[in-house]
Amino acid sequence: MACSALRTGYRHLGAARSVVQGKRDMWKLLGKARYCTASNGDEVDRAKQATVESSRFRNKKPTIFSKIIDGTLPADILYEDSKCLAFRDVNPQAPVHFLVIPRFLLPRISQATSEHVQLLGHLLLVARNVAEQQGLTDGYRVVINDGVHGSQSVYHLHVHVLGGRQMSWPPG
Repeated sequence: MACSALRTGYRHLGAARSVVQGKRDMWKLLGKARYCTASNGDEVDRAKQATVESSRFRNKKPTIFSKIIDGTLPADILYEDSKCLAFRDVNPQAPVHFLVIPRFLLPRISQATSEHVQLLGHLLLVARNVAEQQGLTDGYRVVINDGVHGSQSVYHLHVHVLGGRQMSWPPG
C-alpha cells in the first residue's frame, strides 16, 4: 500500500468510523505497509502549510493531536497518563515510529518556558519507557521538529521516537 493511500485512508477514516469497529481494527487496516518514507519536499511543504495555518488561526484551531487526545480521531495508543499520550505515527519513517505528546497545547518547543521543565522531562522519560516496551534495545532516535525550518507540520509539541533500523547521519 502506498504512503499516500495510507494517509488518504487515515484522513477519510473519520467518515467511516461506524464501519471500522474500534481503534485496533483501523490500525490493522493501515498496518499493511511496514513503513513509508515521504520525500523531504512533501514534509517541507506540509511544514510551510502548517506554519501558515498556525499563524492564521493563532493556534486556536484544533490540531490532529488535540483530536486524538479528545477521542474524535482514533490512534494506536501505546501509553497514556494525566500528562501525556504516546501513539504510533500514522506515517511511520522506521519500523518503529511513535509520538509522545503533552495533553495540553504547547505549539512549539521554542515556546517552552521554565514552567514546562517537569513536563519536558516527563515526555522524554515516557519516550524512553515506550521505546523499551517496543523492543528498541539497540538504540533509537528522538526528534523534536520546531517551526518551518525544522519541518514542524503539526503545531502541537510532539516527540518522535524512531527505531528498528540503522539511522543515518546527518538526518537531513
